[in-house]
Amino acid sequence: MKRAREEGVEGLRHKPPPGATSRLSEEERAELPGLLAQGAEAHGFRGSVWTCERVAEVIRKEFGVSYHPAHVSRLVRKLGLSLQKPMRRANQRDEEAIERWKQERWPSLKKGR
Repeated sequence: MKRAREEGVEGLRHKPPPGATSRLSEEERAELPGLLAQGAEAHGFRGSVWTCERVAEVIRKEFGVSYHPAHVSRLVRKLGLSLQKPMRRANQRDEEAIERWKQERWPSLKKGR
């Protein structure tokens, strides 16, 4: 009410939030989902998982704009996408042995006292 009294109708109009303007242009932001759709491996990363660090690297290579990885998550969410965290597993992991242990040994340990 105070703003309406002091500034009139113009004072009630939407104002963009304060802060720095985006470093990526609208065209570059529109191009980013297409780049990410190509997959992480197409951009030279091992594995198909997109992380903030990887997206920041692609933005830097393609557009010459440097983003901190923590800010990349906000940018990606605005685009309606989501990021994944890679699962860390040992290279020597034997899935068959693990499954066999779960089926044969685990039930006997689990039975209780």
